[in-house]
Amino acid sequence: MTIKVGDTIPESTLTYAPYNSENPDACSLPQPLKTHEAFKDKKVVLFAVPGAFTPTCSENHMPEYVKDVADIKSKGVDIVACVASNDPFVMDAWGKTYNVKDNILMLSDANGEFGAAMGLVNDGTKNRMGPIRLARFAMIIDDLKVVYLGVEPGREVTVSGAPAVVAKL
Repeated sequence: MTIKVGDTIPESTLTYAPYNSENPDACSLPQPLKTHEAFKDKKVVLFAVPGAFTPTCSENHMPEYVKDVADIKSKGVDIVACVASNDPFVMDAWGKTYNVKDNILMLSDANGEFGAAMGLVNDGTKNRMGPIRLARFAMIIDDLKVVYLGVEPGREVTVSGAPAVVAKL
């Protein structure tokens, strides 16, 4: 069953490598992020990509959020986060290529557990990308409740892009 507007996000543990302003080129040790602890009482924009460094994700999806992150946060958003099926080291490296620092939280759902719990995963085996890949989507979460969900039907970035999300804030 796919998560929908009005539902509570699943309790799950993601991982991330925290930004270190004293040594911004180094990758920090990955840390757990428990969704219900981190997102409780917060307004969160979470966007998901099938894979870091992939063409659509790198050319279209991430650049929109990098460009619009200040505008998004100015609308009362506490956390802007990107999640993918990659490991936390890859997510950290991808974030560094866009100089996101701590403006966008780069989250790893490497086992696809969070995505699967929401019904938002695809089988990537036909493209040699592994059995579990997150779908391309964006959601606005307010105190753990989904208030907007845009899931892309194909490879394009429309309902999950930053302009669509900004329009819903």
